[in-house]
Amino acid sequence: MTVETSSFNDKAAETSAKVKKAAKAAVDSAAEGAQARLNEAIDLADRNFREYARRFEQIMRESVEQLRTRAGPYGESASQQIDEAQKYVVERIKERPVVATLAGLGVGLLLGLLMANRSSK
Repeated sequence: MTVETSSFNDKAAETSAKVKKAAKAAVDSAAEGAQARLNEAIDLADRNFREYARRFEQIMRESVEQLRTRAGPYGESASQQIDEAQKYVVERIKERPVVATLAGLGVGLLLGLLMANRSSK
């Protein structure tokens, strides 16, 4: 091997090492930039998710409150109707206790027979 060839090989090896070093630095820089952008995207997604969750919770609370407000009169009305029905039944039982007792026994007997048939199948 001649001195020129040896010198050329040394320069080629030196240049190759510099190119490898520059390529590694470029790849590292690109990886760091990509990692930074990924972290920013994750942070943005997290903030958006938290904001949407907060909005959803607020909307649900408002909806439940509206439902309670609207359902209040219906609950009172149903309670009044049940009280009236109870008074009616009590009055009828007091008027005719024997008929009410026989009717209760008849309904109980019917339910017992229906349940007995169901359990035997």
